[in-house]
Amino acid sequence: MNSGRFVLTQILDLIHWQTLSRLVSKYNAESKVRHFGVRQQLICMAFAQLTWRNGLRDIEACLNAKPEELYHLGFREPVAKSTLADANETRDWRLWEDLAKNLINRARKLYQGETLGLDLDNTIYALDSSTIDLTMSVFPWAKFRSTKSGIKLHTLLDLRGPIPTCIYISDAKLSDVNYLDALIFEPGAIYIMDRGYVDWARLYQIASSGAFFVIRAKDNLRFTRYKSHPVDKATGLRSDQIGKLTIPKSRGDFPTYLRRVYFYDEEKQKHLVFLTNNLQIPALTVAKLYKKRWEIELFFKWIKGNLEIKHYYGTSANAVKTQIWIAVSLYLMVAILHKSLKLPGSLRNTLQILSVHPFDKMPLNELLMKTTFQNRGGQNFNQLEMFDL
Repeated sequence: MNSGRFVLTQILDLIHWQTLSRLVSKYNAESKVRHFGVRQQLICMAFAQLTWRNGLRDIEACLNAKPEELYHLGFREPVAKSTLADANETRDWRLWEDLAKNLINRARKLYQGETLGLDLDNTIYALDSSTIDLTMSVFPWAKFRSTKSGIKLHTLLDLRGPIPTCIYISDAKLSDVNYLDALIFEPGAIYIMDRGYVDWARLYQIASSGAFFVIRAKDNLRFTRYKSHPVDKATGLRSDQIGKLTIPKSRGDFPTYLRRVYFYDEEKQKHLVFLTNNLQIPALTVAKLYKKRWEIELFFKWIKGNLEIKHYYGTSANAVKTQIWIAVSLYLMVAILHKSLKLPGSLRNTLQILSVHPFDKMPLNELLMKTTFQNRGGQNFNQLEMFDL
């Protein structure tokens, strides 16, 4: 990577510009555009996400404060907030969705060799959703409740990475379990879900496709035990049972055998009940698999907390979806960068370093591979010695 190029430019070089050009043609995204094309929009939005700008005026002021850098980024005139707003409002958000899907494919290839610390060869996914609250008066199209608006991010996360494989943005009223109808399940894969996804007919579709699920049971579960396996209670396990659903309607929706695993979480002092259609793996592995579901919660926190989707740069559905998909794309670029350079630490640390150096001219590997200074013997070398002993 050339040391004479901006850090921001080097990050965006992770995008294949031929792919972006193809998407521009597919969605006719630059018709009648003179100066502010798709690439300029992406640069502005990536800069805003990376450096946590809180509005269009903030983006405009910060970028225009560096006119020479703007010129070298490909801008031939100052950035106008109205121009950026128009691009976000009118340029088809599906262009950015397709770009993110391209980055997803690249990221998954990089992380496919990652291990989860479980003796399993299966691909393991976590499925969940997260609601983003919006102001009713500003986003009336996303009405959720009588006084609140909102949208929901339904996400399927490959836990090797973790990399999102599918993201669907809906209004907040869409039930989590309905998203199962939109998924194609991979034979042999394991899908980890919370109890909001308990729907026996839909879960049977997962089992019929040759895939497995691990899901937390609802409190009103009616289960008929046919067989019990011994467990080591020192591990937190309380029972491991094979059986079928008791209620006739539920058994009609899910007619085959289920496995019920009781587990006591000593740290949280909580009793948990898990269900799975995988009758072969160890019972403790079932509990460990469900614990891995926490990764998708961390993903949502990362996206909401470390990328700027708290402050929206437009109020239409198109502008909001554009911002979310570019935020996801930036997450994926950081993930690809992190893995390609074999960086230590977390994605969050990498993002924080990048956020304060967007216009520095330094190779990314040199910027990100700096090691933390280790004080020897706890001595503070920043403190001057008063006496020469």
